[in-house]
Amino acid sequence: GIFKGDRQLAAHTHYYIREMRVRSYAQLLESYSSLTVTYMANSFGVSDRYIDRELSRFISAGALNAKIDKVGGIIQTNRPDQKNWQYQSVIKQGDLLLNRIQKLSRVITI
Repeated sequence: GIFKGDRQLAAHTHYYIREMRVRSYAQLLESYSSLTVTYMANSFGVSDRYIDRELSRFISAGALNAKIDKVGGIIQTNRPDQKNWQYQSVIKQGDLLLNRIQKLSRVITI
């Protein structure tokens, strides 16, 4: 293909293709809260076994936010909760602000 003919890009072919697969899987998964392994395999034109292996590898590496129910043959997405993340961030920033104010009040009272 295009990458193998170019000396600079040839070394990065596997990385680029893997990242494109991760993005493709993530794009399909973000549209659903859950879907079957068979549906996803058919969407990409591969076998159930291939998609299962591929997703397992990407999920364990942290590249995809999902889990596979092997018994039911279902892939469930577990998106990080945006409000929970915002809440944790506000709490952390508030704690830092309080610590700074306490340090400043100690310096001022001396």
